Amino acid sequence: MKWRVVLEPDPETGEWAVWCPELPGCTSAGDTEEEALENIREAIQLYLETDSIKLAPGAIFREVMVG
Repeated sequence: MKWRVVLEPDPETGEWAVWCPELPGCTSAGDTEEEALENIREAIQLYLETDSIKLAPGAIFREVMVG
C-alpha cells in the first residue's frame, strides 16, 4: 500500500520532519531523509494497527462502507 508523505528539512538542526497527510497525527522525523522515511513507515504501520475493543453487553459491532 502506498501513502503520500511530506518531508521538510529543519534549517537549524539539519534534521528532517515527515508526516502523512491522510493520517492525522501520523508524524515522525530523522537525522537524514532516508532515516525519516524509514521512521514514517514504522509510524504508519503502528497507526494502522487495530486495537481490540471491549464492548458493553448488548453492544453490536458493525462495519460501514464510505465512498
